[in-house]
Amino acid sequence: MPGVTPPVRLRCWTISFFALLTLVHVWWLLFYICYGDILSNIYASDISSKIYLVCVMLDCVLLFTTFAGTLLAMLQDRYRPVWPVLVAILPFLVFGGVFMVCPSELIEQLTNVYLLLLCLLFSVYMVFAIRQYGRWLNDNYADLENKKVWLIQVVSLVCMLMFVLYTLATSWVLIFSIHIVELVLVGLLLWRVETLPELNSLTPDSAPIGEGSEDLPDSSKSTTELSAPLASLKGVGGEALANIEQLMDERCVGGQLYLQHDLSLLQLAQTLGINRFYLSQYFSRQGTTYNAYINDLRIRHFMRLYREAVQNGQTIGAQQLANDSGYRSYSTFSLAFKQRMGKSVTAWMREQAS
Repeated sequence: MPGVTPPVRLRCWTISFFALLTLVHVWWLLFYICYGDILSNIYASDISSKIYLVCVMLDCVLLFTTFAGTLLAMLQDRYRPVWPVLVAILPFLVFGGVFMVCPSELIEQLTNVYLLLLCLLFSVYMVFAIRQYGRWLNDNYADLENKKVWLIQVVSLVCMLMFVLYTLATSWVLIFSIHIVELVLVGLLLWRVETLPELNSLTPDSAPIGEGSEDLPDSSKSTTELSAPLASLKGVGGEALANIEQLMDERCVGGQLYLQHDLSLLQLAQTLGINRFYLSQYFSRQGTTYNAYINDLRIRHFMRLYREAVQNGQTIGAQQLANDSGYRSYSTFSLAFKQRMGKSVTAWMREQAS
């Protein structure tokens, strides 16, 4: 997407997954060409059965690891290592090695059950991780468009279902159908990766008190002047919150910083000259989130602009007013407006016009 720079780590994992996915199809094609006459007896004690089992284990280990790494890299609230996935998949390799030495139907069933259980546990983990990531987005970003990644959970669940079907499949029609769905999922994953912007996931302590930004608008007051009331604070007490509230009224509300597209909590904290942790605590004490606070200011601004336009007899589209109120996307504005007002934008505008 033009103007979007995806995280480098995410792109690396995705490239690895796509490359291995391609290689998997290549080596299975070569296997079918070389050993197609003995596929019906994979438990035979000759070299072909061992090659078959090695291909299966490489399939599961490499694809599962790179796919998990891709999904985890999309969650930018914190760094999530992939080594636990490798550790969790080691028993599968042990089961596979035992099966190669002593072929047994029981060992085969245990291997399949363990792999399915591993996929299920990873999907459950992803549900909680995405919920945590969503809370982080609400606490740090006002514009959530192209930042949410709930779609990757759907992709992971569909992939797990495909794996189950592929394992149990006995019909070539079903197998080819699964591969067609696979192509769709690959396209969907590629789209999600290339439209996901790199987000700032600094820890609360990484933005020290007094850190400012010279690039942001409305910098008539120096960072030193703004951060002076908070420079000696050890925690977030009542006095600190009062100082933050005063700065918010002066700079964010009075200076209309909320009209800036893609304004993040970190940018706002830098402009105010305070620690982002203190600012986050301020919203938490107010019983709201950064996203809800900024959206409330933007919607109020939109309503004020529309009422002024009606009074002056002007005809201005809602999309233009939404853009003037800080929204890059009208769909994002429409959803936020309905959540706050309990009615659609058009319904509210009809009420005002009458």
